[in-house]
Amino acid sequence: MNTYVVIMAGGSGERFWPLSRQQRPKQLLKLTSATQTMLQEAIARVSPMVPLERVLIITSAVLQSAIIKAMPELPAANVIAEPAKRNTAPCLALAAAVIRSRGEEDAVMAVLTADHYIGDVEAFRADVQRAVDAAAVSDVLVTFGIAPTRPETGYGYIETADRPALAPGVLHVASFREKPDPMTALEYVRSGRYLWNSGMFFWRVSVLHASMQQHLDQVGGRIDAMTDALRAGDAAALAGTFSALPDISIDFGVMERASNVCVVRAAFPWDDVGSWDALDRMNSHDDSNNVVTGRVTSIETSNAIIVNATTSDHIITTLGIGNVVVVVTDDATMICSKDRAQDVKKIVAALRASGDTSVL
Repeated sequence: MNTYVVIMAGGSGERFWPLSRQQRPKQLLKLTSATQTMLQEAIARVSPMVPLERVLIITSAVLQSAIIKAMPELPAANVIAEPAKRNTAPCLALAAAVIRSRGEEDAVMAVLTADHYIGDVEAFRADVQRAVDAAAVSDVLVTFGIAPTRPETGYGYIETADRPALAPGVLHVASFREKPDPMTALEYVRSGRYLWNSGMFFWRVSVLHASMQQHLDQVGGRIDAMTDALRAGDAAALAGTFSALPDISIDFGVMERASNVCVVRAAFPWDDVGSWDALDRMNSHDDSNNVVTGRVTSIETSNAIIVNATTSDHIITTLGIGNVVVVVTDDATMICSKDRAQDVKKIVAALRASGDTSVL
């Protein structure tokens, strides 16, 4: 039984503006490595386990060419553009249709992302193998759960069930919980029963298909039509079918409704890398607890993230400030309070609304 890796890489990464742009979103940036983009890291992590011909990148039409250019070692046909902007359930239905169109209707599908920090590659691969093995022999939907290190309110949580494990390290899931308030998040962490929902999944294509037909037939019921369109090379039919799919996540549409869900408690350090403040958790700090990249001189500055991404000799200087994020590129400067890093996308929305799209 073959395994396919599906990497979702269609996001725009607006919270990492001004470094992240429409044609160069965060998955094409070197945010967690000095030498590789996040997408290159994602593929390198699994390349010893799965050949490149079975690695699929699902992205947007606007990013397809950029990813093909950035990843010349990957078959161009494996960089697949969604015909319309949709959520993760349609994205994964399309991936299932692509795999089925290649004659692999019962292959294992490992769904990974292009924008996560993974701190221990060998531990990650061991957990991937554990999840793949479980999905190969059982009709289950498997996900990765991350042991929480703080009462995070920006992540969903997975409640583990009090019943014997499916296999060593593969636990049954009792429920999924939405992003909690601070007190509830603290209760989750203290209980020891809850894990962060990583957004990575493992299942056989046939099991995903059946689960979507049962719980989200508006999507699952169209996988056959997309498979037929792909086999026939009918791009118009594929686009028409895909564009009619609802905008719904795999978590809400399937995972939260299914009873055959299991979770592997991940053994590797992980971070979602969702906004600039994530750099605090992944980088070394100076004596004033600053994370600094590029040419920067800081005086009496503390708890700051300062990124100089200019291509000239431009220098950033700071004096007497703290708890801020400062990012400078050749054509834009962004300054915000560190506790508002999640809201940088509001700047992008304001620029778009004002017509200043040249910097997007």
